[in-house]
Amino acid sequence: MGITLKYNVDGEDFTRAGEASGEIKKTLKKLGFPPETVRNVAIAVYEGEINMVIHADGGEITADLSEDEITVTLADKGPGIPDIDMAMKEGYSTAPENVRALGFGAGMGLPNIKKYSDGMDIESVVGQGTTIKLKFIPK
Repeated sequence: MGITLKYNVDGEDFTRAGEASGEIKKTLKKLGFPPETVRNVAIAVYEGEINMVIHADGGEITADLSEDEITVTLADKGPGIPDIDMAMKEGYSTAPENVRALGFGAGMGLPNIKKYSDGMDIESVVGQGTTIKLKFIPK
């Protein structure tokens, strides 16, 4: 198969947040991936996409699709994550009040990304940005 999908995510545009994850979901369905895999990818990528909008003024999502594995890279040039261990704790959030008022920023983004993926690697440099690499194995 060997398909690569790329999406730019606009920062602070909540009206378009979720478009990339929605397009990836549609593509996976069309290609016949198992429903559980489609669901897991859609949830994890959506959470990452929202984090890009809230915290990083956007970024880029790249999805590499093959029959055996789906890898997704979420890369931004945001402020970085100073304490990844703390950021992985459910309920921990650095989202501002205006974002929380919109119903986001509950501190479940990174924990959900980990929960719904088969592999997650985070690299973050304060002041330079964050890259999250995800792996999904179709079941």
